[in-house]
Amino acid sequence: MPYKFTFDLSKIPRFFFKEIARVSYQKGMHKKVGKTVHEIIRRFKIQEATGLNLSDAILLLEDLVEIQARNLLERDRFVQTRKRALFLPHCSRKYMDSRCKAVFDPNIPSYICAHCSSDCLINRAVSFAEKKGYDVYILPGGSCVPKILQTKHYEGVVGVSCGEEIKLGGEILKSMGVLGQAVPLVKNGCANTSFNIETLFGIL
Repeated sequence: MPYKFTFDLSKIPRFFFKEIARVSYQKGMHKKVGKTVHEIIRRFKIQEATGLNLSDAILLLEDLVEIQARNLLERDRFVQTRKRALFLPHCSRKYMDSRCKAVFDPNIPSYICAHCSSDCLINRAVSFAEKKGYDVYILPGGSCVPKILQTKHYEGVVGVSCGEEIKLGGEILKSMGVLGQAVPLVKNGCANTSFNIETLFGIL
């Protein structure tokens, strides 16, 4: 969890995320969106809804804009890829204890979903992605990504994580010539994190 703060955007209206995508596109997909970010924070009452101070809210919003911009920039080339993987955060599992029947394989390294809870975000994501032909990895941390990429040679990767880790992962993908798409967490932390499953489905 690289951010030094926690956040929960799950109560923010879904239109907020569409607005982020719109701003990313209109701003020429660059980070120079300071005034617009301030306007979005005010319009959607991000500080009140999340409890974040202004500087943390700005950092979070700028990262979201950058992620959406990169998604848009790489989308056309990404859809041309054939061998793809989905990287999911293990902290989005419904249960983080023995109630989760996923088995960890240290050789990959990844959890293997046992599909034990129908309402588990990870179960839903894994089931959908596998039907689309993706190899799926449920990772304990971003440090696992380079090892998997070096051994599996994927052309395209979809990653779900917090914005800071997505940016770091994006640099890894770029250095290895792998095209990527990303879905940022709407709630971060070390457990019970969440992401918008419909957004993920759309990207997959």
